[in-house]
Parts: sequence; C-alpha cells; structure tokens
Amino acid sequence: MANPHPAADGHSSAPPRTAAALPPQGPRNQPGDDGEHRKTGPADTPEPDAHRPRPGPLPVPPARMGGSGGESGESGGSLGPATHPEPSAHPGTSAAVPAAVPADVRADGLPPAPPVPPAPPSGDGGGAARHGGDRLRFVGAATRRIARGIDLDEIVMGLCRATVPTFSDAILVYLRDPLPVGDERPVGPVVLRLRRTDRIPDELDDTVSDGGVLLPPLPAQPDPTPTLQLRWSRGEPNAAELCEVQIGGALAEVLRGVRPVFGDTPAARAALPELLGDEHTLPEGRRAILAPLRGRRRVIGAAVFLRRPERAAFEQDDQLVAAQLATHTALGIDKAVLYGREAYIADELQRTMLPETLPQPTGVRLASRYLPAAETARVGGDWYDAIPLPGSRVALVVGDVMGHSMTSAAIMGQLRTTAQTLAGLDLPPQEVLHHLDEQAQRLGSDRMATCLYAVYDPVAHRITIANAGHPPPVLLHIGGRAEVLRVPAGAPIGVGGVDFEAVELDAPAGATLLLYTDGLVESRLRDVWTGIEQLRERLAATAELTGPDHAPPLEALCDEVLDMLGPGDRDDDIALLAARFDGIAPSDVAYWQLDPEDSAPGRARRLARRALAAWDLEDLTESVELLVSEVVTNAVRYASRPVTLRLLRTDVLRCEVGDDVPQLPRLRQARATDEGGRGLYLVNRLARRWGATRLSTGKVVWFELNRG
Repeated sequence: MANPHPAADGHSSAPPRTAAALPPQGPRNQPGDDGEHRKTGPADTPEPDAHRPRPGPLPVPPARMGGSGGESGESGGSLGPATHPEPSAHPGTSAAVPAAVPADVRADGLPPAPPVPPAPPSGDGGGAARHGGDRLRFVGAATRRIARGIDLDEIVMGLCRATVPTFSDAILVYLRDPLPVGDERPVGPVVLRLRRTDRIPDELDDTVSDGGVLLPPLPAQPDPTPTLQLRWSRGEPNAAELCEVQIGGALAEVLRGVRPVFGDTPAARAALPELLGDEHTLPEGRRAILAPLRGRRRVIGAAVFLRRPERAAFEQDDQLVAAQLATHTALGIDKAVLYGREAYIADELQRTMLPETLPQPTGVRLASRYLPAAETARVGGDWYDAIPLPGSRVALVVGDVMGHSMTSAAIMGQLRTTAQTLAGLDLPPQEVLHHLDEQAQRLGSDRMATCLYAVYDPVAHRITIANAGHPPPVLLHIGGRAEVLRVPAGAPIGVGGVDFEAVELDAPAGATLLLYTDGLVESRLRDVWTGIEQLRERLAATAELTGPDHAPPLEALCDEVLDMLGPGDRDDDIALLAARFDGIAPSDVAYWQLDPEDSAPGRARRLARRALAAWDLEDLTESVELLVSEVVTNAVRYASRPVTLRLLRTDVLRCEVGDDVPQLPRLRQARATDEGGRGLYLVNRLARRWGATRLSTGKVVWFELNRG
C-alpha cells in the first residue's frame, strides 16, 4: 500500500486523491451501476490535488463513491466523504486493491477503502473548481438515474441508490399516504408514510458506543416498501413509519417552505423529531438535511439525508444538491402516479370491454385468451365474444379495431355492443357485418376494423361464417388434421358500400374451431400467411400428443397456441377464442309443427308425453304438459302460421315454442278478476330458466327443467 504521508518518511509514493474529485476522463461508475467495479490503467490516474474538502475518516467503498446509477464516462463525484489514496499501478496492468484493505466486506460484495488523512485546506481556486465540476457531474448522473424510473418504486429506489453513500450515509424517503393524483384535492390530514430507506453498512458495529449512530448491514435486495432499518442508538425502536403532519407545526412549516434545511437549524430541530419520532437522537452539526418533495402543485413527501458524525458535515452547496435531487424525484413521482392511474384506467377499460366470463351454451365448450401488445400499451382494439342464440345456437365473434389507444378501445366497445344487439335479433351473419359496417361509418370516416362472425348450430352440426377482412379460422378435427377454412375475405368494417358473403360448413362433433386476431400470426418477423401456416402446424402437432381419438384439452390448447410466439413476435395485442363442438345427437331432439287452431295445445301435450316416455323422463311429464300447454296456447292465440315445438334433451330438458308474432311476452301479475295472464307466472314458478327471443321471422319462447 502506498504511504499516505510522503513528507513523513521521504519516500515517494502514489499521490493521494479524494473520492470527491474523481478524474473526468476514462470510464467510471455512476449512480445506477450498483457497485460494479471498473478496472483502470495508469492513464486514468489524475494529477494530485492537495486542495480537497476535509473529509472524515469513515471508509466508503470506492465503487459506490462514484455513484450507483449514471452512464459510464461521467463522474459521480462524492460530495464530502472520506479521501482515499490512489492504488499503485504499473503500465499495462490494472489497478490493484492495496494489501492493507480491511477484511470486512459489504453485503453487496464491495470492500471498503482504507482511510487516509486529508490534505490541508488551501485557497487554490483550481481545486474548488474541480470539486464544483464533480458536484455538477454527480447531480447530472443522479437525476438521470432518477428519471429512468417509470413507476414509483423505481424512482424512489433511484434516489436512494444515487445518494448513498456518495452524498449521504443514509436516506429516508417519506411520501403522502395516499398520494394525490393530478389535480385531486386531498381531504383529511396530511399523513406521511415511510416508503424506503437506504444506508451504508456499519463496519464499526462493535466499536460504536451506545450513544452513537448505528447503521445495520445493508440487505442484498431491499424490500420496495421496507420498514425503517436505521437505528439512532442501540436498543431504541425504529423510526415511525407513519407521521401525521400537524397543522401549524414545525414540520408543516418546513414542508410549506419547500427549500431543504440543515439539521442544525431551529426549524429542522423541531421538524425532524415530529417526522422521525421524539425518541431519536440526530447527529450534531450539519449532518442532516430535511428536503421537502414538492410536485407540480403540492408537497407530496420529504427526504432526509444523514451523515455519520465521523464524516464531514454537509456544505452549503450540498443544500442545493439536495434541492435538485428532491425536485427531480418529486416531479418523477408525480408523473409515475399519473402513469399508474392511466394504466389502471386502461386495464379497467380493457377488462370491461371484454367478456368477464364466457357462457356455457348447450353443445359447445368455449375458452379464450387476451394478451395486450405490451406493458406500456395495455389498451387495444381486439375483442372476442360468445352470444347464446335461440335454438341452442351460439354466435362466435372476434374482431380487431386498428390502433392501440383509448380511442381504439372505445370504438371496439361500441362495435361489440352493436354486434350483441344484432345477434339478439337473430340476423344472418352477413347481415350482422353489414350493420356493423354502417355503424363504423357513423362513428367516423377513419374507423376501420376487421371482424369474423360465425353461428354454430349444435342440432344441425353446421356453422355459418361471414368475414370482414379478418384472418381465416382454423378447424382442428378429432383425428388431428388441422385445416384453414376457406372463407371469403371480404372488406374491413368501415369501408362502406360492400357486400358480405356467408358460407355454411360442416362442424363435426369433437372438432375445435379457433378464431384469433392478426397479432397471433403476423409480426415484423413473419407475414400473416406464414404465421397462419405455423398455427396450423402447431395445432396438428398438439393434437398428435393426445392421440387420434381424443381432442386436446381446450385450455391447454390455448396455452400451446400462445407458446408459439417468440420474444420478437409481439407487435400487436391478441384475442383468441376456441370452440369445441360437442353437438346434440339427433336422438336427443324432438321437433313438431302445429297448426294455429284450438286443438294445438292438446296435441302438444300428447307429443311431449310421448317424447318424455321415450327418453325415460316420465317424472317430468306433469310439469312439461302444464307448461307446454300454456306456452302453445299463447302462441296459437296470435299466430297466423304454424307453430313450432321442439324438445331438447341435454343436461337439462329444454322446450322451445316458436311463432310468427314479433311481440315478446312480458311477465305480469294477474288480478283476481282476470281470466288470463297466469301462463307466464306458472312458467316462471316451475321452470329452471325461461326466456323469449325475437327472431327475424317472429319469436321463440323457451324454458328449461332439471332432469331430476
């Protein structure tokens, strides 16, 4: 180790340098490097400067002295910590740590540097200028470290890592609880909650007296919201995590003044005990700075910078440094809170725009997935839906509005609502797309979207599909064969003046239909048709794992499909809807047409009784006959064409009565003198569920009964 006192023994040695004035040239650590060592050669060794601020003897790790978070090549010079000798180095070799370095090692793996007596003070203006330049470089690097954070915890951590131990030995950051957002006017008292602390390790734990300042070892990864781990003396409790600011109190006055104050001022002497607790002892002199954190409109917290008694006190310029750090931190927190609120609104908007749960219609099983484009673009225009239709049918919808903004999500929500309304009218798929196209034009001239609308009939085992510029669906058969369905592409919604064409295809039992948006198959690395072929191959490979006689589980199949995405394949949000066709066997369906005449209710009762006997459901005969008679009577009274009666046996018994009258029946309370009006009351009392749906040719009234 080089002799730190060259005048004492007459031997030459490496000149001393202070950690407060790191050389400007060459790579060095900045706030944010988190203690990473950099090797330097002789060219990095600065000329000796005997005129440095007089530091204390407390050893500080050299890597953290250069800061912990700036870019390489800029000094994060220490502002008042201990000086250290330059380790000897030879040309062509890296600087080595002197042999006399203590054996104690920090929790982050960095060895503490040996203490050295400071150089005598001098009026040399060059040394002061260099010291001021180091201070400016430190402020620049620290503020960049703080500005890199997006959320609140990253910003607060950036402040702590940038200042400890370069600027202070410990820091405590208090924030308002709850934090006000934007222009909100908080109500109630101002409460400050300890958000985070940081401090250097205490190598002198065994030598500090009971009245001294004790800093416990630094954990490797501090909790984002830890309790205070700084103790002011042995055996005393930790500082308060909550502090209610008293109106007109000393702390309120300091916070209102905005400017940082030294700990030895009367204002700070009165405010710090209120913030930290009366039982804590503060270091003497200018070894504490209380800095209010003021955002754009109000004070949102406070930061306390502390130095040990063994370390040099804060200087007047350090107060300006604390003000700069507090200002940048407060503005960053303001932006982070606003960003968090916007992200929350975006998440809630996207969640409410998509189905919370999928229905469970008869004869089909459903599964879905949605992935946003990125964490910073959580709102998109992709959507999916499954809408139960009369006759046990179900409409399957998937669409994509251009863009990833709130506007795209709002347009998506309006189109989805329109699609649900049109589906309730039981319009053909091509008519639904036509009305969606008209609605998109009413919303604006640049409202473009793609959509695929399909209707599955589990009784007929058929599916009708209409497409508006959307990627074609893929059908996975029970044997493992996957095919891309040939569906006319059509023009996107919003173009206007175009016709849409629907095709009807077989939907065999056990097959799986996959509807998706282009974010699944298209990216900067591949075109859409390459992605569709990869999707088809992925489905076929997944089906081979379960064998030719068993379809893969629906939820696992969706996960496998999403696993085909690589790290660079996520350029767009993704909506995925999978439908497993179980169908309804012909033996579980009974269908009749009844002429609208007075004998129709009696005939309906006989047909229902015969079907229930064939299905071994005689215990439901009495209830079914009563309800069928009431519903058919209402239909025959107003119908001009034949009335349809259909019974479906699935996990429940479903009865459907259709007529050509569009008016839907309404449940009402019949008076004692009324001759009618009690039919739907009986249906409502005896049936498990019931409802009425308007069709393009009339309506259907249905009810369900449990099968014992």
